[in-house]
Amino acid sequence: MTISKGDKLPDVTLVKATADGPEKVETGSYFAGKKVALFSVPGAFTPTCSAKHLPGFVDKAADLKAKGIDEIACTAVNDPFVMGAWSKDAGSADVTMLADGNGEFAEALGLTMDGSGFGLGKRGQRFSMIVDDGVVTELNVEEPGDYKVSSADYMLGQL
Repeated sequence: MTISKGDKLPDVTLVKATADGPEKVETGSYFAGKKVALFSVPGAFTPTCSAKHLPGFVDKAADLKAKGIDEIACTAVNDPFVMGAWSKDAGSADVTMLADGNGEFAEALGLTMDGSGFGLGKRGQRFSMIVDDGVVTELNVEEPGDYKVSSADYMLGQL
């Protein structure tokens, strides 16, 4: 079943890429008590993700925070080392990278995709959501191959 507006995020362990190395993060505690702009990409360093999706949230970070967002987070079915390298490469200090290395978060959300045709295996779909104190208040899931409703600009219009 796919997560919907009004649902509480599932409790899953993600791994945060930090300067000191990987740090386990429980979604229940991470999303508690704050408003988070969360977006998911099929993979770090992939074309649309690197050229548009992550840079859009980096560029609009101050605007999102001015509209009440406490934190911006990106998740992908990648390991924390790849997510950390992507963060350094993209200059995204305003975006917290949360690795979903085994795809458990994407699976628990019901937002997986099959990227086997491209050699990617099972991945998370491209989406964005606003999470307020652990509850999804906005959910924007892209159609396969699209990049429209999960952008930072689209999210700004929802705030």
